[in-house]
Amino acid sequence: MWLSNELFRSVVASTPLISIDLVVQNSQGQCLLGQRLNRPAKGDWFVPGGRILKNETLDAAFKRLTLEELGKASQRNDARLLGVYEHFYSDSVFADSGTGPDTHYVVLAYQIVLAEGDTLQPPRAQHDAYRWWPLIEMQTNEQVHSNTRAYLDALR
Repeated sequence: MWLSNELFRSVVASTPLISIDLVVQNSQGQCLLGQRLNRPAKGDWFVPGGRILKNETLDAAFKRLTLEELGKASQRNDARLLGVYEHFYSDSVFADSGTGPDTHYVVLAYQIVLAEGDTLQPPRAQHDAYRWWPLIEMQTNEQVHSNTRAYLDALR
């Protein structure tokens, strides 16, 4: 269930959003990150993911988001729950920092490990570039958003 912009702006201003982040690792242990096109976290490298919709089960949301964000549907029971995280942003999809509602997410982070030879075809709707990042580089690179770096402890 998608909301009108006016209603969604009210939701963003009033309540946390619930989302799933997909911490995808290849067979070498590198993580797939995309450079964000939209606020919040615009310009930063971030894991794929998205919001859970009203009346959408976690299993259905996971399957939809993996298809939309990775180009390949996956089942939630094939992934490992890394934990529940909170993401706070001073901006939102509607406005820069200080000029509109801020954003608060409650995030369910899941690890997906690809088998050797598995390929993905992520779309360019949310990210304009993708790359596989070694964990050590993710930890030290300032262009990788701190909310994405927060998942590294759970991967160890």
